[in-house]
Amino acid sequence: MTDRERHALSPHMRLDDLLAELQTRLEAVLATRDRVHALLEAVVSVGSDLDLETVLRRIVETATTLVDAAYGALGVVGEERTLVQFIPVGLSEEEIARIEHWPHGKGLLGLLIEDPRPLRLADITDHPASRGFPEGHPPMGSFLGVPVRVREEVFGNLYLTEKRGGGQFDEDDEAIVVALATAAGVAIENARLYGDTRRRETWLQASSEITTSLLSGTDPREVLTRVARRAREMVDADIVAVMLADETRETLRVVVADGEAAGLVTGHRVAVAGSLAGEAFLRGESLRLNDLSDTDMLTVTAEHLAVGPVAAVPLGAAGVVRGVLKLGKRIGRLPFSHADLRTLHAFAGQAALALELAEARRDAELLGLLEDRDRIAKDLHDVVIQRLFAVAMTLMATARKVERPEAAGRMQHAVDELDQIIRQIRSTIFALQTPRDTAEPSLRARIVELVESSRGHLGFMPGLRMEGPLDVEVPEPLAEHLLEVLREALSNILRHAKAGRAEVTAEVAGRQLVLTISDNGVGLPEDVRGGSLSALAERAAGLGGSFATASPPEGGTRLEWSVPLDAAAAGPEAAGP
Repeated sequence: MTDRERHALSPHMRLDDLLAELQTRLEAVLATRDRVHALLEAVVSVGSDLDLETVLRRIVETATTLVDAAYGALGVVGEERTLVQFIPVGLSEEEIARIEHWPHGKGLLGLLIEDPRPLRLADITDHPASRGFPEGHPPMGSFLGVPVRVREEVFGNLYLTEKRGGGQFDEDDEAIVVALATAAGVAIENARLYGDTRRRETWLQASSEITTSLLSGTDPREVLTRVARRAREMVDADIVAVMLADETRETLRVVVADGEAAGLVTGHRVAVAGSLAGEAFLRGESLRLNDLSDTDMLTVTAEHLAVGPVAAVPLGAAGVVRGVLKLGKRIGRLPFSHADLRTLHAFAGQAALALELAEARRDAELLGLLEDRDRIAKDLHDVVIQRLFAVAMTLMATARKVERPEAAGRMQHAVDELDQIIRQIRSTIFALQTPRDTAEPSLRARIVELVESSRGHLGFMPGLRMEGPLDVEVPEPLAEHLLEVLREALSNILRHAKAGRAEVTAEVAGRQLVLTISDNGVGLPEDVRGGSLSALAERAAGLGGSFATASPPEGGTRLEWSVPLDAAAAGPEAAGP
């Protein structure tokens, strides 16, 4: 090529270089524009939700997309300057399961906590503060860490690793993530404020609902169920248990639970000594643990619900604590904050106060009822029985002077009827004077229920008479025996007697409990006498009592089962089938 030809091509070559450089710069401008647009969209996306946990995960996902990182995570810094929550992105469920444990904020991650400034590395393992990865953690090289601040407070750190394509994170990547972290701080603050507002609103509604329910007479167990549900909603817990102390105040029992695995924890007991709930119960203070795996304290949870953060809130003030609200979240979720504990403590205190007021109201109503019953019993005893007794005495005296046997017999029958009425009134007086536990039906009520339930099977209503202090003198084990004997006797009447009438009498005479059942049937076959009747005899003998059968002249069968009241120590299984 001649010199003339070279001179002719030179301007064209310089022009091509200029055009190539221009194109490169245009591409850089376009790329910058695209990244700015992406950043703006990311800022809008991050701030578009008000649920804190959703906001945090969206921040990590957005950061990995903006700088083309394979992995990302957000570590939330706790009050002890360690990581209390770790939100990873880019790992599959299988990879997460293989990791021995999440970072606790030591080593290189701890350096970012102690010195919250952006940090870029070509290879994590080359830094002196690096302590390696937990067992099962995938290998990672390039690294970019940026603090996330909320009003000058370091909320946590964004960790980005493994730049796609094998490159390193550059200054532009750092600038983008720093800008995102600034916007993230605003979004986190908004989510916090929204959460606080929603929590206060829920607290006001829940407190009003619980107080109104208790003071309007709603069943306390139903109210405790509402307390558990409202407390769970208030702090977005996964499970809540209401634990009340037993009489010894050495054990807490779950009476109501709400949330995941609630049915499995109801009835669970926890010793006060050595448990988080017990500490809250004894001290009257709200307590929390960010990670249950860091302690050997007992907790209330089901095996399949992996609980991480837990909290225990006393029901009542120190010295008069009635129980504990125990709350838990799944592993990996945000721990309970001080604001959560303050809200729960106020709610639990108000719920405990409402429970005390409701109990005081019920005690006052019960006292009024007992006073009315005592007054009625006194009137029956001092007025009605005395007047009936006087009438009976007059009739008896008159009957001796009546010469006609028919008239004397009718008067004697009237005296017998009056005597029966007096017995029934005395039985009613015993019932009125019995202090009943409203949670458990009395023996009289259970006898009535058993007799009435047999009506549909027998085709008629058996007669029933109860005398003496059945509800006062008969202890529970002996009452169970009596009910079993009555159940078996009514069953025999149904299956074998072919009766059209039956009479049941239960009475306390002296120190004996006597049960008598009679019918007008065809009698009992021999196989029954040697079967179920012998079992009733063995039950009576095992309690030091007696059992007898008879066939009255008018027909039918009469059974009498009698045991001493002192035989109460034996349970139903100890005295025969």
